[in-house]
Amino acid sequence: MTEHSASALILAARAAAGNAHAPYSNFAVGAAVLLTDGSVVTGANFENASYGLSLCAETVALATVNAQGKLRDVVAIGVIGGRIGHGDTATVRPCGRCRQIINEAAQLGGRDILVHCGGATGDAIATHRLSELLPDAFGPADLGIG
Repeated sequence: MTEHSASALILAARAAAGNAHAPYSNFAVGAAVLLTDGSVVTGANFENASYGLSLCAETVALATVNAQGKLRDVVAIGVIGGRIGHGDTATVRPCGRCRQIINEAAQLGGRDILVHCGGATGDAIATHRLSELLPDAFGPADLGIG
């Protein structure tokens, strides 16, 4: 994964964040998932008045990938977030639940997915391997699936 493609994923995630439904937190998150065929699938957070039913951007994007039958094809993901209208530049990382969802794709695909993290604005990108963000993860391999 080149720096250019990390930047491209962050830009796609920012575009997706523009579709966030975040009336309660005012914190828009966008995700862009790169697949082995070079295609990119995006998602935005989708909040609900019953807060526990809200969906994270990464989950939305990965559920879409799964609906296309390509969960094993995930190579990398770009994630951005920030307060709507504030131009936040601090990089955000996936929450614990999303790290676990990303791990499902990682283990099924047999790869350590790259996670590129950015802010709502700015040039900063922090790149991590999923195994750094979620060490000793529980997943399909622990159930004999893979």
